[in-house]
Amino acid sequence: MPDRDVVAWTAMVTGYAARSQNTRAWGVFCEMLRKEIVPNAFTFSSVLKVCKGMNYGQQMHAAAMKHGFESDTPVMNSILDMYCRFVCLPLANQCFTEMRQKDLITWNTLISGYEKFDSTQSLLVFSRMESEGFTPNCFTFTSVTAACANLAVISCGQQVHGGIIRRGLNSNLALVNSLIDMYAKCGSITEAHKIFNEMPVRDLVSWTSMMIGYGAHGYGEEAVALFEEMVKADVKPDQIVFMAVLSSCSHAGLVDQGLNYFNSVMDHYKIKPNQEIYGCVVDLLGRAGRVEEAYELIQSMPFKPDESVWGALLSACKTHSLPGLAKLAALRVLDLQPNVVSTYVMLSNIYAAEGEWRESARMRKLMKEIVSKKVSGKSCIEVKNQVYSFVVGDTVGTHMERAYQTLGLLFQHMKEIDDEDEVDCLIHAIENGV
Repeated sequence: MPDRDVVAWTAMVTGYAARSQNTRAWGVFCEMLRKEIVPNAFTFSSVLKVCKGMNYGQQMHAAAMKHGFESDTPVMNSILDMYCRFVCLPLANQCFTEMRQKDLITWNTLISGYEKFDSTQSLLVFSRMESEGFTPNCFTFTSVTAACANLAVISCGQQVHGGIIRRGLNSNLALVNSLIDMYAKCGSITEAHKIFNEMPVRDLVSWTSMMIGYGAHGYGEEAVALFEEMVKADVKPDQIVFMAVLSSCSHAGLVDQGLNYFNSVMDHYKIKPNQEIYGCVVDLLGRAGRVEEAYELIQSMPFKPDESVWGALLSACKTHSLPGLAKLAALRVLDLQPNVVSTYVMLSNIYAAEGEWRESARMRKLMKEIVSKKVSGKSCIEVKNQVYSFVVGDTVGTHMERAYQTLGLLFQHMKEIDDEDEVDCLIHAIENGV
């Protein structure tokens, strides 16, 4: 084209962005600017999706403001999505607050952004959205249901489920799949099973969600039966399905059946096992006490094992008291992921048991250095319709004194019925913020 206008340039940027060819899309946009073609709203909306980093995104935000798009809701929604994508939630919230006009996409973008990293805030934004008169759609409810699942707050999840039914959205496949996942993660496997059975149409995600739910709650045989039912229904499994069924076999002690499934991954289904699948098989063998076989499997892997595979072997060595192999596995984990505090604790205990006190002390020192740099983990629990949050190493708060008293009683009870050395190691680990 000898004469290209902004529409032609934008079409190229949008086309590359739609095909996830981000580098090319960005290159076309930069060339467009060099030729002094002024971008329009569609250009900004497209290029914001392909920003290579936060710095580029902020530059696009500034450029959009410079060209007078602060009142253009689709452009502002794209800026908001960019901040959420780069997990810069304070700037996302600031952008949201400063927006002159908000639509349902605006609210959905912020709710989805918070869902992955601050589920409580996601639910608060949802509540505020409804109070301001916006009607949630399937996308809204999918994010909110996921937030309830992350927090394991079943009462809130049930209210959301009711809202889905009232609005006639309970036939949406993706939304029903999210409900199965939510109920399973909240501990209501019966309700998850009921929803699954009532589905007129199921996709691979439906089967996988139910299988993962069964496996997580110790219903290994049910998960295996569901896998067989899925295969009979001519639904082709993928890597995630095999991870779910292998994990279920591991927890249920179905070792031979799990190994048969592993062999069928390549032979029958022509799926190449990934790190996670190998990790599941290592865990399967390790839990059954076949630790040497697990180690041999690692040595025969067609690619370099990652920390999840070595971590599975390390757990097996700890369970079956194999300090030599445990040391090897722990060192491999630290080579690949040096910030895992629990690995330092385990190594320290192994060195102490072998009388290598200097190495044990060195591991403890390294562990404390990492703990001081880490952001404290937070857990949530729902009790009588109220959600309580706990931060690792927390010593203040309304219920902390009672919590530590109860923890002390539990440790005392463990000492009475279990191995004292193991309990002492656990207490020491918790005191160090693990």
